[in-house]
This record gives sequence, structure tokens and C-alpha cells, in this order.
Amino acid sequence: MVEVYDAHEQGEIVKKWLSENGSAIVMGLVIAFGGLFGFKQWQSWQTSNRQEASVEFQVMGEYLTANQLDAAMANFQKLKDEHAKSPYTSLAALLMARARLEVNQPDLAISQLEFVVENGYPKALTVVARERLARVLLDQGDADGAMTVLNGAQDILGFESRYAEVRGDIHFAQGRTDEAQAAYLEALETLEAGAGDRVKLVMKLESMGAVIPGDGSES
Repeated sequence: MVEVYDAHEQGEIVKKWLSENGSAIVMGLVIAFGGLFGFKQWQSWQTSNRQEASVEFQVMGEYLTANQLDAAMANFQKLKDEHAKSPYTSLAALLMARARLEVNQPDLAISQLEFVVENGYPKALTVVARERLARVLLDQGDADGAMTVLNGAQDILGFESRYAEVRGDIHFAQGRTDEAQAAYLEALETLEAGAGDRVKLVMKLESMGAVIPGDGSES
């Protein structure tokens, strides 16, 4: 049954409802508007933070291009100290690791790659860092450490071929040729067109006398 109220009754109902719930409404408005302004402040801070990280990354890159590694380190350190979770910092660490390798400082390169493995953002960069770290460790004679790094990856979607190739390199260094061959074949099978060096994989397999699926079928 539909209840019908006259104007006076409706007014009294509204007054009573407001007296019972008015404070809650006010508090709700305060929270709502406070959250809105707080969110806008957070957005502003995020934008400013990204801009600062972008500038530091750009300057660092310019120093590296000019082979001024020591100068670049100042910008990189600021990125680590103030923007540790920024994608720019993870990218900077990968660039710095490469620069260290170019001047024959593998230990320092390893530390930069480990930083990305532990702190990288987005997660895809941690996958890249693990692969590169495994390669450096293998080059330094630490095959077991390299394999441990590879096995620590949670998700390598899109990097299956590269991981399989490094795993093959590790097995080969350990004298486990059958497992190396299997890993190289896996790398070849999962290799996407234009995403890797097929010729290099084929050469590795041919040097082991492996039968390569589909080899010679294309002109």
C-alpha cells in the first residue's frame, strides 16, 4: 500500500530524517570532498615526480653518450634515492649496467642488474634484468648462479626464446651438451619473427651436430 503524506507531514519527515542523519551527511561530504582534493594533490605529485625522474634519466643518458660515466652516476644515484620505483630508474640501471660492462667493470654491472631484479618496475623490466644478469654471471664463470637467476623468474611471457637460449649457454658451459641442444631447439621453436637472432641459434645447433627442424625446407 502506497503511503500518502501532505505537505506538512512531508516536511516533518524531512526534518526528523535530517536531525537523525544530518551529521553523517556532513561527514560524508567532508570525506568525499577531502578525498577529491587529496586525489588531485596525489595526481599532481605523481606528475611532478615523473617529470623529475624523466629529467634525471635524460641527463644521465646524455652523460653516458658523452662517455662521462662518473657524471652520469650522480643522476643515477638521485634516481635510486628519490625515484626507486620509477620505470625511469629501472631503465637507467639497465643502461648503467651496459656502460659498466663496456668499461670492463662486470661487478658494478651485476649490482645494477640485481637492483632491477629486486626493485624493477614495471615487472617486465625485471625479466629483462634477469636474463642480462644471467649472461653476465655466466661470462664471469658462475654458471650455477646464472641458472639460479633464470629459475627465479615468475613469468617470462614474451621472453621464452631468450631464456631458453641462455639456459642452453649455461648447459653448454657445464658440459651438458644434450640439455644445451634441447634448450637451443626450444629457443628456436619459440622464437618470434624479428624478435631474436635465428642465425645465431642455428649456428650454435649446427656446431653441435643437431638436426634442425625445417632446415633447408625454405629457399
